[in-house]
Amino acid sequence: MAAFIAKQMVGNQLSAVKGAAGGGDGGDGEDDKEKAEEEERERQEAIREAEERRKEKHRRMEEEREKMRQDIRDKYNIKKKEEVVEMAPQEEPNPLMRRKKTPEELAAEAEQEELDDFTKLKNQIETQVNELKTQIEGKCVMQ
Repeated sequence: MAAFIAKQMVGNQLSAVKGAAGGGDGGDGEDDKEKAEEEERERQEAIREAEERRKEKHRRMEEEREKMRQDIRDKYNIKKKEEVVEMAPQEEPNPLMRRKKTPEELAAEAEQEELDDFTKLKNQIETQVNELKTQIEGKCVMQ
């Protein structure tokens, strides 16, 4: 493919040199322009096709790599970490340029770190019980 593109570029350069040196009658100029435009379209098409083949090649290689990775995960019973992959693009590369957290956000993070699983479960159950209580009270009317 690279050889084809190189030939096209050399052909375009030769056409330009011939056109500059000839300078005779004007009728050939239009034919040269059309020929040059056609060659340029062919060159652009060749570049596009080469790019598509390259992308397809890399996609297939990545599929093969992912298959090998999955085989290793299956062999050693490792679970794929989806959350880590999703979190990575959100973080900024430079920690000095990150957004400052508000005091409320800092307090919420500290509170979440303090809570263990049992406490979280207890709080969740309490909120559900309170929601049910308010629903029942809304439906029941004392006379």
